Amino acid sequence: MRVFAVLSHKYVAAIVLLLSAPCGWSQTTPYPVKLVRIVNPVAPGGNQDIVARAFADQMTRTLGQQVIVESRPGASAIVGTRFVKAALPDGYTLLTISNTFARVPAIMTDAGYDPLKDFAAISQTCDVPLVLVVNAALPVKTVRELIALARRRPGELTSASSGIGSTGHVAIEMFSRQAGIRVLHVQYKGAAPAVVDLVGGHVMLRFDQVTTSLPFIKSGKLRALGVSTRKRSGVLPDVPTIEEAGLAGFHDSTFNGLVAPAGTPRPVIDRLRDGVAKAVAVTELHNRFLEQGIELVGSASSEEFAAFLRRQVEAFAVLARQAGIKEK
Repeated sequence: MRVFAVLSHKYVAAIVLLLSAPCGWSQTTPYPVKLVRIVNPVAPGGNQDIVARAFADQMTRTLGQQVIVESRPGASAIVGTRFVKAALPDGYTLLTISNTFARVPAIMTDAGYDPLKDFAAISQTCDVPLVLVVNAALPVKTVRELIALARRRPGELTSASSGIGSTGHVAIEMFSRQAGIRVLHVQYKGAAPAVVDLVGGHVMLRFDQVTTSLPFIKSGKLRALGVSTRKRSGVLPDVPTIEEAGLAGFHDSTFNGLVAPAGTPRPVIDRLRDGVAKAVAVTELHNRFLEQGIELVGSASSEEFAAFLRRQVEAFAVLARQAGIKEK
């Protein structure tokens, strides 16, 4: 009977261990053995999409399996984010994120996800300044002139963003609050359609990633008034920082990164983070993006990126309360 009891305890322990492991995965299961999807939750063509596709290409080589980007835009990135949240935590469905990911739950009651509890951090992938651009027909050439015009026409100037809580939305809210002006926020499904309408004159201004607006700035269709970071952009050396242009203390930037559904095994997370690190280390890729104003950045560990995300979530929650940023 004592032997039977010992064996029973061993069987129970084994069953508990088996049930606690993610479905279909074990320590001995190789990864990856099939196609890996990176879901892009915003419209294709913007900075987030471009960076994700570059990393997918590099990670295909390092992981030994095809990595693709699948666009699922909509509702301030919520559609794609919820899709990945509900996916199996096996490393085959990932999410490319930006600041929006950390911000939306603080301002939308029906976001349907917790950025810290529902996802496992993998790594940051890039950091990029925002540039304040206006339609070339708008009669302003400096930040001071834009502020003066907005004060003369309160609530009339229209600012495009890719959604509530997106980088463009938050930046213009910060800018407006600090400058003492009021503009009308116009929401789009992604960066690319927002810029198209800005170029077409349907909206007047926007805080945008340099990547998306740079071709239109060079062609003269958009006018750059200032960059959001504390130092000038290497691709726009003649454009002052917004602080230099007259708004003391203004600073903002955007990031991209990769996350997986919560519960994804640590060995899989480490394999993916290693894939990101190897992509960042490719000199040709790094320099190519730097020429577009984007600095590729890989996190030293998944814990480092998780801590970074936590700071983003907590800092924005404070800002949202102070600035009154909330779901309309």
